[in-house]
Amino acid sequence: MAALKRLQRAQVAFLLLLIVWGMGGCAGRPPKHEASPAGYPVGYVERGYASWYGPGFYGKKTASGEVYDSRQLTAAHRTLPLSAVVQVRSLTNGRQVTVRINDRGPFVKGRIIDLSLAAAQALAMAGPGTDQVELRVVGYSGHPGPSGYLRIQVASFVEQANAQALERKLKEKYSDVRIVTVELSSGRHYRVQVGQFTSEQQAEELATRLASQFAVEPLVIRDDT
Repeated sequence: MAALKRLQRAQVAFLLLLIVWGMGGCAGRPPKHEASPAGYPVGYVERGYASWYGPGFYGKKTASGEVYDSRQLTAAHRTLPLSAVVQVRSLTNGRQVTVRINDRGPFVKGRIIDLSLAAAQALAMAGPGTDQVELRVVGYSGHPGPSGYLRIQVASFVEQANAQALERKLKEKYSDVRIVTVELSSGRHYRVQVGQFTSEQQAEELATRLASQFAVEPLVIRDDT
């Protein structure tokens, strides 16, 4: 009988040792979590107007380096990380579609997302051209890479001389001013940009001041280069 009790006590001690060892092993492991870039966690919501890419963009390179394919469910956003997966819901008819952000835009005040043709058709907005939507970040495709700085696009010009004139005016007040040349389906454009920010709030505050000082409609964009 005494031998049986000793055996039982030994078994209990062994089990306790296993539990303690297991807890110590778990404590040493890093916690698993889904990576979400600062400022754009899963669940981030934005409301505004959506538009969609015209046929002139088909086959052109996007900001991610991919070639734009109107049949794919993709979209452009000015600041969201390029790996963001976004659910877009029409506030007009309730339809929704999930897209992956792989480009920058739209470069029009009042619009928050540019959809591929396939995504626009899913929302029944290809005909009207625009629609009021709610977008929600639902995840990230792969591990989001480092985000580029935010810049303020003050204006965009077809004539280089006009861009240079605005650049000179801006440099009287601000030091970080540049002109970026881009080739679009409508031809060459010269974008005048100011600043370098990590905070969207700071960028928006300066954009508001610039709008008042220079009678322009600035846009906050992310520089992925």
